Amino acid sequence: MVRPKKHLGQHFLTDPAIAQRIVNALDSPPEDVVVEIGPGTGVLTSWLLEKDIQFFPVEIDRESVAYLKNKWPELKLVEGDFLQLDMKHFPEGKMHIIGNFPYNISSQIFFKVLENRQRVDSVVCMLQKEVAQRIASPHGSKTYGILSVLLQTYYDISYLFSVKPGSFFPPPKVISGVIRMKRNKRSALPCDEVLFHRLVKTVFNQRRKMIRNSIQSILLNLDSDHEFLSLRPEQLSVQQFIDLTCWVEKQPSLSIDLPKPAKS
Repeated sequence: MVRPKKHLGQHFLTDPAIAQRIVNALDSPPEDVVVEIGPGTGVLTSWLLEKDIQFFPVEIDRESVAYLKNKWPELKLVEGDFLQLDMKHFPEGKMHIIGNFPYNISSQIFFKVLENRQRVDSVVCMLQKEVAQRIASPHGSKTYGILSVLLQTYYDISYLFSVKPGSFFPPPKVISGVIRMKRNKRSALPCDEVLFHRLVKTVFNQRRKMIRNSIQSILLNLDSDHEFLSLRPEQLSVQQFIDLTCWVEKQPSLSIDLPKPAKS
């Protein structure tokens, strides 16, 4: 038996029916690569092994590694930290990520997904319900925030269902939620991506203020006006954040140096 380790944020899913629902939410053709993050005791793994996929579970816990290797000797198990793993470790092609994400590193996983968005076609994952709902929230919602905007820029996100603490060992103190992220058609931004990220983070860190007041660290002087400046950040859609960044980028009072375009 694998002992759940607090420092790894391990809460092992024990309900096979929930595991089946999560795996059934994954739509991946046989030629694509499927990566499971933190298989633990293999409850999701057992259902994934029944699918016709190129499957690679990634596990950092040595005790879980030993357990999984003993149970499925043929498993193409990758030992290590997903956050430190080079995506070139896996075969070429589109990638789909699935897992019961540890609550303490879920945001870091999503940022790695964003870094590899040209390859990661979809994500099906379980995490803390509050975080899952925030990520899937539409603009105008009180829970809409930084992760909502950054992830929805490149992914269509659906909140699928909730999972009660009794479906885990040990039971977490919170309800969990399952979401599905599917890559959208936005390949690149028409504005500087670093500025876009900074703008989104800056205004949401002062979400009670109008955008006019919260972007003063980015624009030293407001030399012109924009219709979005009188709004609060949760009122802006992803496209409106992109449009606002394009406008900010052209302002003469921009406080950060952007990389100059390469000469042709």
